Amino acid sequence: MTRKKPPPKATTTSSAQPPTVSGSWLVKSLVLSVVGGVVCVWGVFCLLFWQGSWQLLFHPTASITRTPASVGLSYEQIGFAATESGELQLQGWLIPAAPSGPFSRYTVLYLHSQNGNLGDTVDALARLHETGVNILAFDYRGYGKSAFARPSEAHWREDAGWALRYLTGTRHVAPSAIVLYGTGLGANLALEVAAENPQLAGVILDAPLEDPMQPVFSDQRASLVPAHLLNRDRFDMDGVAADLRIPSLWIVPSPDQPEPYQRIASAKNLVHQNSSKALAGWLSRLSR
Repeated sequence: MTRKKPPPKATTTSSAQPPTVSGSWLVKSLVLSVVGGVVCVWGVFCLLFWQGSWQLLFHPTASITRTPASVGLSYEQIGFAATESGELQLQGWLIPAAPSGPFSRYTVLYLHSQNGNLGDTVDALARLHETGVNILAFDYRGYGKSAFARPSEAHWREDAGWALRYLTGTRHVAPSAIVLYGTGLGANLALEVAAENPQLAGVILDAPLEDPMQPVFSDQRASLVPAHLLNRDRFDMDGVAADLRIPSLWIVPSPDQPEPYQRIASAKNLVHQNSSKALAGWLSRLSR
């Protein structure tokens, strides 16, 4: 018996074509890639602005080249605001009033400006000391010998609060015997702190900044990012002036009354020259 041969397998010739991609898909992918890249670059730019915009407003220095001894004043180097590990975050000077100082019952808490450090305030502290008051002056975090932290409005307010608690808690100075003195951006801070502490004796505002955030928000880079969301500092005196309940002395270069000054309902005085005589006259009225 003969076997039947199986039929031969049919051979097929592959004719499959490579897959094709539509032109519209390519265009969409290219557009999405470009948009994604732009968003990533913009996000990085926002991050850089958030991290570095403080340098447009605050200009701290670390090296202290002068002390009150440079002008013949005795002083005590102090540290306060200890962390849980015992590190003192803030460094400053306590300058006692002369024994015959007419206003030695007062202690002035000095809040310096956004520039430099305590070493740059020595001459101003000497003029203030001539009025016969005790002085506590300190560097904010990030300035001078104080602990490092990026300066900000929130940090400054916290630092000022620590300084007040140091005076009242450690030095046992009555709040009613404490006068705040702020200069430059420190004056804007002083108004904020004074509005929150109506138990203090008074506040002196030396050349406060009417538009403190102008260096930040007018910078050309600020127009490329949501600057007001990325930088939360304001130092807005208008918003707190109406809440002030203690006497204030304003030292301003212009005869025009600043807008925040007009909002204040409590006792207030305005002068155009920072002099020991003007300060002494105001302290005399404060003592009555």
